[in-house]
Amino acid sequence: MGNEAPSAATNLAEVDYGAVQASPEFQRLRRTHRSFVFPVLGACLAWYFAYVLLASYAHDFMSIRVFGSVNVAMVLGMAQVVTTFAVTTWYVHYANKRLDPLAEEIRDEIEIGEFEKAEEAR
Repeated sequence: MGNEAPSAATNLAEVDYGAVQASPEFQRLRRTHRSFVFPVLGACLAWYFAYVLLASYAHDFMSIRVFGSVNVAMVLGMAQVVTTFAVTTWYVHYANKRLDPLAEEIRDEIEIGEFEKAEEAR
């Protein structure tokens, strides 16, 4: 995974973080991250607001009993919780498969000194 500390040979004060951020590798990492997060966030917000609007304005629908004392509102409320866990699991899988390799590539380039500040800038 990408949680290992940088090697002792890396002086983080000498890293040109602006160059790291401008690098094609970092841009690809950011684009890959955003291509997952923004659509999933939009879907989750829409799902949440639909639940809130139903709870606020569709009392008759939300109070329909599904079984016993459990009504539609309770089922949809629990579905919100399940959605949270599902999205978290999905993101972890996505990050492990797609984001961590890209981040590790960037970290490796930092550690070998590819993004060191120019001598005259010091």
